[in-house]
Amino acid sequence: MTSAERREQLITIARTLFAQKGYEGSSVEEIAARAEVSKPVVYEHFGGKEGLYAVVVDREVRSLLDTVTASLTAGRAHELVEQAALALLDYIEGSSDGFRILVRDSPVGSSSGSFVSILSDVGTRVEHILAEEFKRRGLDPKNAPMYAQMLVGMVALTGQWWLDARRPKKQDVAAHLVNLAWNGLAGLEAKPTLSTRPHK
Repeated sequence: MTSAERREQLITIARTLFAQKGYEGSSVEEIAARAEVSKPVVYEHFGGKEGLYAVVVDREVRSLLDTVTASLTAGRAHELVEQAALALLDYIEGSSDGFRILVRDSPVGSSSGSFVSILSDVGTRVEHILAEEFKRRGLDPKNAPMYAQMLVGMVALTGQWWLDARRPKKQDVAAHLVNLAWNGLAGLEAKPTLSTRPHK
């Protein structure tokens, strides 16, 4: 096995362990044992558990942000909200271990941490969408950053719940998220559907 292949093997094993047990519950000893190498091999590649964890988290952060950013292709604000909600649910469905890593060691409500940072970044990326819609409706666009964070937080917390529940179907969850976000409690539709073509 080449050095690069060994590095990828260690990342894959650590990712699985971090998803199952969290950062604190995982050890270099267990990672090395599963890879059938000695502990010094792990230290040689990553300097320790902290370095290995940082690589795993960085990859997940990039994957999630790339998924959300690539999804935002529509022109209309309503469709962009749908695309963002579906993108997050797509990521959760396709990378459940990665999502568990991001949310397990970054509890909601903390002022720092990878998941909180990601949500803030996604919120920042959708601010302009809301600002445009606010202007069009005669609302103050200065409130767009706050609403963007509300919207992203709502989708992310629902995603955490859906990670284990997996019911209803992804498209239905996204439709209900958009229903609440777009229509508000006062204007909820009885049977919401997505106006954009569903992913997968």
